Formats: sequence, C-alpha cells, structure tokens
Amino acid sequence: MRVLVTGGSGFLGINCVRHLLEHGVTRIVSLDVAGFDYPERENIVSIKADIRDEKAVDAAMSGITHVVHTAAALPLYSREDIYSTDVEGTEILCRAAVKHGVQRFIHISSTAVYGVPDHHPIYETDGRSGVGDYGRAKIGAEDVCTAFRKQGLCVPVLRPKSFIGPERLGVFALLFDWASDGRNFPMIGSGKNHYQLLDVEDLCQAILLCATLDRQAVNDTFNIGAAEFGTMREDFQAVLDEAGFGKRVIGLPAAPAILLLKLFELLGLSPLYPWVYETAARDSVVSIEKAERILGFSPRFSNRDALVRNFRWYCDHLDSFQGRTGISHRVPWNPGLLKWAKHFF
Repeated sequence: MRVLVTGGSGFLGINCVRHLLEHGVTRIVSLDVAGFDYPERENIVSIKADIRDEKAVDAAMSGITHVVHTAAALPLYSREDIYSTDVEGTEILCRAAVKHGVQRFIHISSTAVYGVPDHHPIYETDGRSGVGDYGRAKIGAEDVCTAFRKQGLCVPVLRPKSFIGPERLGVFALLFDWASDGRNFPMIGSGKNHYQLLDVEDLCQAILLCATLDRQAVNDTFNIGAAEFGTMREDFQAVLDEAGFGKRVIGLPAAPAILLLKLFELLGLSPLYPWVYETAARDSVVSIEKAERILGFSPRFSNRDALVRNFRWYCDHLDSFQGRTGISHRVPWNPGLLKWAKHFF
C-alpha cells in the first residue's frame, strides 16, 4: 500500500500515521496545511498544502493506492472555511482519487451527522440532521462520498464518536487543566447520562480494517465507538481520581448553564460551541454492532481507559504546549471566561 493521509499533522492524522507504520505500511504521504513536526517525519513524505488546492492534491495523489481522509475544518472555524474544506475539499480529493486509480478512499465522517436524536443507540440507517455548520458540512461530505461510490470508487465511511488519546487537546484540555490543578470539575446537568467516547487507537484499528478487508464488505458506512462506557459523571470522575487531589464532578442545572454558555459564546468569551454544550447533558450512544459484525472491529479501550490515557499524556507533555491556544485538536482551546470560573471550584 501507498497511503495518503490528509490532515496527517493533526491529532487523528499523526496517530493514523503511527498506526500504519507499526503495522508495516512504509509508504505514507501526509498532506496538511500544517507542517509535520513529529519524529516520524523521516519515515514519511510530508506535503504542506491545502486539500482545496487542486494542483497540490493532484501531485500528492500520484502513485497512491489508499487515501485516509481525516482533514477537516473543525466547528470553531468560519462557516465558509468549514464548507469549502469539508465539502468542496472532499470532492477535490475524490476526483483526484478516481483520476489516479486509487483503490480505496476511507472517509472519516462524524456522529455529528445525526444531530440530537430522540433515541439511543443510533444506527447507521437513522436519519441525518447535523447540528451547526460542522454537522451539516459533514453530511455534505458524506453525500459527495456516496456519489463517488456510485461511480465505482470504494469509499468506506466511518462515523466515529468524539475520539481522544495521545496528542488530543482541544475542548478536553479544559477537563485535564482543572484536574491537574486540583479543582473540582463542573458538568452540565447531573452527569447521569451516558456519553460514549472512543480511543483514537481503536479508530485507527477500524481504519486499517477498512484498508485491508474485502473491498465489497468495507464499501459501506460504519459507526465507531467504545464498547464500554459509564455515565458522564463516572467517566470524568476517573480523570479527577487519577489526578489524586480528591476532587469531584459537580453537576450544574442544565438549562441555566446552557443559557449562560450561549451568552458567553455570543460575546466570544467561551471555547464551547452548541454541539458541545447542547448535548453534554444528553445520552449520546451509537450502535457499533455493524462494525463488529462486518469489520471484526473490537475496541480495546473503555471511556475511562481512553480519558485516563489522554490525561497521562497531557501531564507528561504539559511543558510543550503550555501557554499555546488555537482551534485545532492539537492545542488547548482558549478557555475565555472559564479560566476565571476555575477559581470557584
């Protein structure tokens, strides 16, 4: 295999590159707007370019047999960047894949395409009604993939739950920051809801299965998530217990908390967007039965395992990103007013 990983410098991208290398794939190309600044850079080809750049995509696709499409503009990007990257960028990549005779195009979608469902677990056949620009763009990207699948391109589509693990910061850095500082952690609602997560290593397992199993079997859409998870309160408490300060998860009344966060967001004083704060107090569980049955997908990590593994990495690497903020998963998001709220907990 010669694999092109779009977004190879991102959180999922670097974990995917490492997973492929560990499993004997030695011909890997990373295409990302950010530089590839990892120790593995000597073992791959790194191309610094935008997936919306048709000439750069065409050059990167030359000789490629498999594409793992992880690149995306995340919810904190502008509406224009989200649509042009997630939808138009996916179409540019698919066209180039067809032109160069790529065997498989593995598209990383999101369970955000389901919106806020009224039942759980959610199945691949359930309706799509994405929340916000990001959720709607992910639906648009899936529609692009479906169109190219009908033209003969093998396009496995994975819909992962929120995935965490080494290199993951973003919104989860809030929890890790408060835990490492010895603070209680506030939670929207009682925390008795079940919110399934996913370890990035398990997602990489699913990607490799889609790259290597029977073409007809994988040319489909699959939910990917943890098999074992507790309530939000139980799973987040595991991080506070790991920190060792004896702190607890503190539940806040959901309606007033959401209203306050909406106000903070309008004022540009909060790192949280609607998909986070409007679903945090709800159940959010997808069925992974289809992936288990067809792909042989078998997640190793529970929610707690994944969170604690991510927290340990955070503590071990704190000096490398302290003081940095941004809008990707590789850096902490600016906490805004929540930085001051920490002192009350």
